[in-house]
Amino acid sequence: MNQKILPASSNMKDFERFLKSPYEIGVFLEMHIAQLKHVSAMAEAHGKKMLYHMDMIHGIKSDDYSTEFICQEYKPYGLISTKSSVILKAKQKGVIAVQRVFLLDSHALEKSYKLLGKTQPDYIEVLPGVVPQLITEVKDRLGIPLFAGGFIRSIEDVENALAAGAKAVTTSKTAIWMHFSN
Repeated sequence: MNQKILPASSNMKDFERFLKSPYEIGVFLEMHIAQLKHVSAMAEAHGKKMLYHMDMIHGIKSDDYSTEFICQEYKPYGLISTKSSVILKAKQKGVIAVQRVFLLDSHALEKSYKLLGKTQPDYIEVLPGVVPQLITEVKDRLGIPLFAGGFIRSIEDVENALAAGAKAVTTSKTAIWMHFSN
């Protein structure tokens, strides 16, 4: 994955901005299951690859059965989830698996290390993504490429996350998308 920014959309207006952008890969954070067919078709028509956040697709349970359904029916580029069963099923289906972890405190960090050791996702999304020393620590300890997300509010936040070792930064801030699209 060569993109430094992964534009994240949580509504159709931002998704349409993403479709017009030069970015190939995007994230759709929150949607109703009824929107997925339309969103998937629009992305395909524009030559875009989508990562869907399984935990935020309303109207469907985020588990291995729904993951199998989404993979077979919509053939996403990848899926993001906090749930191990989703990550393991996505990997089994040949879909990029991004495990999202919330680094709230030392206990959460240690718990995340154990979980990630078991699931071995293709990528980790670390939240919040504005703590460079944690990005470096997680990357060095696990050797799994990671994305930084959450509270990315400025160009400096993006630059700090990338300098700390993030492969890419997920952000819903369209001004940041545009800055880095040049």
